[in-house]
Amino acid sequence: MKIRYQFVNGDVSEIEVDDALGEVLLDLDRQEYNNNRKESRRHYSLESRIYEGEDYGAEDENLSRFADLESIRSAMLELTSRQRICVYAYFFEGKKYTEIARELEIHESTVRESVRSALKKLKKYLR
Repeated sequence: MKIRYQFVNGDVSEIEVDDALGEVLLDLDRQEYNNNRKESRRHYSLESRIYEGEDYGAEDENLSRFADLESIRSAMLELTSRQRICVYAYFFEGKKYTEIARELEIHESTVRESVRSALKKLKKYLR
C-alpha cells in the first residue's frame, strides 16, 4: 500500500508500507480528522474574531473592557452568590462549565444559565 504525505512546505512524498501498517495509518488519519471536526464544529479561532484591527465578538464575554475595577466589584455585588461564584470561576479562574458544575454539585446547564444571566445583569449595571 502506498501512503501519501504532504509536507507543510508543499512537497509531496509517497512511500510503500505493509498493508496492515497502511490500514492503521489510514485509521489514525480518519480519527484525527473526526476529532478535529468534532472539536472545531461549534468553535472558531481567536484569530477570526479580529478583522481590520477590531475585536468582534468580545462584547459578550469580555469584562476587561471596563477599565474601572471598582465598578466591576460593585456590579458583582448585585449578583446572587451562585452567579458570583460561577462568573468568578469561569472568567477569572478560567474553569469550564463542567468543572464548576462538578465542584458546586449542580447541573452544567445551571452553571451556564447563571453565567448568562449574570452577564446580562453586569452589562445593565455597567452601562
